[in-house]
Amino acid sequence: MRSATAERGRRPKPVGVLDVGSNSIRLVVFEHDGRAPVPVFNEKVLCGLGRGVATTGKLDDGAMADAHRNLARFAGVAEAMGVGRLTAVATAAVREAENGRAFVAEVRRRTGIRLAILSGEDEARTSALGVLSGNPDADGVMGDLGGASLELVDIGGGRTRKQVTLPLGPLALTELSGGNLKRARAVVAEHLKKVPWLDRLGGRDLYLVGGSWRALARVHMALADYPLKVIHAYAIEAAAARSFLGRLPRLSKAQLKRIPGVTRRVDALLWSALPLEAVVRLGKPRRLVFSSYGLREGCLFETLSAADRRQDPLMAYAGELAVRQARFAPDVDAILRWLKPVLPPGFPDRLVRAAVLLGDIGWQDHPDYRAEHAFWRILHLPVVAIEHRERALLALTVHVRYHGHIEAELLASVRRLLVPGDAEAALTLGLALRLGYTLAGGDSRALGDVRLETEKRNLSLTFRGERRKLAGDVVGRRLEALSNALKNVGKIK
Repeated sequence: MRSATAERGRRPKPVGVLDVGSNSIRLVVFEHDGRAPVPVFNEKVLCGLGRGVATTGKLDDGAMADAHRNLARFAGVAEAMGVGRLTAVATAAVREAENGRAFVAEVRRRTGIRLAILSGEDEARTSALGVLSGNPDADGVMGDLGGASLELVDIGGGRTRKQVTLPLGPLALTELSGGNLKRARAVVAEHLKKVPWLDRLGGRDLYLVGGSWRALARVHMALADYPLKVIHAYAIEAAAARSFLGRLPRLSKAQLKRIPGVTRRVDALLWSALPLEAVVRLGKPRRLVFSSYGLREGCLFETLSAADRRQDPLMAYAGELAVRQARFAPDVDAILRWLKPVLPPGFPDRLVRAAVLLGDIGWQDHPDYRAEHAFWRILHLPVVAIEHRERALLALTVHVRYHGHIEAELLASVRRLLVPGDAEAALTLGLALRLGYTLAGGDSRALGDVRLETEKRNLSLTFRGERRKLAGDVVGRRLEALSNALKNVGKIK
């Protein structure tokens, strides 16, 4: 087996997505395309292109001037970063404005950027594909709230179904209602009457996309003193969501501005909450699940082959990280076979695989800090297709792999994310990985000649041939620690 460092070759060129929305313009540059795209540059500017379109029918001159200035910068950034492919799209404001096509032509003249104006149907479908990219098992309705529009798409089985685009973004809703919240509720209700299939949401999940709705998630996290500030896969039960949305109007601007990541969207929060409150009331979802993946990630997902789309994004990301940062590229299947006798019941196979792949990412850190650094790093990895409880399980497992036990302070920081038995499962798997890594310095090839077995209340480690010399004091201590966690007696044969 080659070391991981030997497998690090020339990296592919980065790819970018430029999203010209009704409120903001954002450039995201990803390290490369593929099943687990990681942003290496992410910058947003609020130009308000959709401001006034609902009433005047045109893009505002000042907003266009801001957009041209910032788009010139983004074109320069993409060039400086060596972006190989830049996908540039414009959504509702440019689509609906009489001068939208003239704006697009001027952008191309000034910067060379070819902006594609997405239809409402294409915008909805692409955003839904982004959600499915980040959560392949998603089943329910996606809602993507932009500055001017709300896209709703029924998703499930890895496919998009019914969809609709409504003019219910905070900018459009403010203009259509004349800034009157009571009138805005009536506007929302009138438009949602056009979505008879919304009752399909009942008992399923509502997946939320868009900066304004992510800001609502941050507010809810702050009020709940939630221990993890990762928006993706943050879930709120429907009853709690209704209570929160009812409480939101009573919060002062001063309170909201103290919440990190909310300040610039404070004025739009109530307008963003109106369509959400109505969809929750009418659709009766089981949970609200926030997604950091949406339109931009959907643009990348569309370019992938069918085989790449079927990959598990968690495995793809963990595999790339292992190749780049572990000492040895692990033979995951061989390690899983070795671990099988001691795997905690109910520990999902894909999480075990992820733990194997991520189990050596801290080797370059100072020995005194490896366990803690690995814990916090895994807890906050920019990875998707994983719930918050699963993040905590992985983080604790790799912490134990380095430290040999679970520190009370770290366990306390994530205990709310876990269910009974999780800490014990992470301890067992972490100790088993710790023993496996110890046997041959992290190279999994040796495990083929070392057998781990359980029989009655005994845990034995059997060496074949010359591999017996790998047994020693440290191996004995780590076998004993694993045996104690399993309430067994450890023996070396």
